[in-house]
Amino acid sequence: MFSYRHAFHAGNHADVLKHTTLIATLRHLMQKEAGITLIDTHAGAGLYRLDGDYTETGGEAKDGVVKLMAALRPAGAEPVAAAPALDDYLDLIASFNPSGLLRVYPGSPFVMHSLLRTESRDRLKLFELHPTDSRTLSANIGQLEAGRQIAVALQDGFEGVKPLLPPPPSATGSKRALVLIDPSYEIKSDYGKVSACIQELIRRFPTGTYLVWYPIIPRPEAHDLPRRLKTLANQAQRPWLHATLAIGQDPTHGPDDRPGLTASGMFVINPPHTLKAALQAALPQLLAILGRGRGKSQSLDTGG
Repeated sequence: MFSYRHAFHAGNHADVLKHTTLIATLRHLMQKEAGITLIDTHAGAGLYRLDGDYTETGGEAKDGVVKLMAALRPAGAEPVAAAPALDDYLDLIASFNPSGLLRVYPGSPFVMHSLLRTESRDRLKLFELHPTDSRTLSANIGQLEAGRQIAVALQDGFEGVKPLLPPPPSATGSKRALVLIDPSYEIKSDYGKVSACIQELIRRFPTGTYLVWYPIIPRPEAHDLPRRLKTLANQAQRPWLHATLAIGQDPTHGPDDRPGLTASGMFVINPPHTLKAALQAALPQLLAILGRGRGKSQSLDTGG
């Protein structure tokens, strides 16, 4: 169960969709003064070298953040007009690469940490079960010297998140939380665990904001997951948003080549009201830049 390493996939098109959605969501939530508890159930190592052995082996960033940065922030030229959510995403990525060379990619833990407000008593809880990645994550977080604002646990995030909800009240008395659930899905049971976890979290804390990333692959469980999440949200009478991005097949691959992941989705329960407009502007531009052949598409649906 520990064969998956996100370092092979860091900065790919799925990360672009996931982190664009996450940042746009957090930007709205951070407009309120009250503190918020942020939780990442499958945090990974936190930081990734795009010129490291793992990332170069997969090479997926070249069809993701590298391609997007080159198109919208071309070296030696003026930036290209971009959807605000994509500008925000690229600004954050650039902040980790002050030299101007794209060498470091921040995973979700560092994306969320970048938006934490110390004066609002925001808290970040990180879970990672892979022993090597958990050690790396702890070391990376330790360099931030963030003290008790960030906690890392070597634990199954599906279980670790449950006691954290409902979250403790902020200084103003309100309770606020955002949970990101993005397991590897390398085993089929992850799909069922995601829906069961969401069902339990909504029961414990109906007003929390829940973001689920999932791969779009030819597996029944993958196609069924967004339908199950939609049903859970509707049953709980909570609003939802569902966004997908498929970059299509690489036209340079032969018929016997493994295509790799070409599409993924984000399902958000209790999304901020600004998220739909942000993704309506960002998704077509993402598809125009990252799309590469047959099967490319993007979609956005809301309900509740």
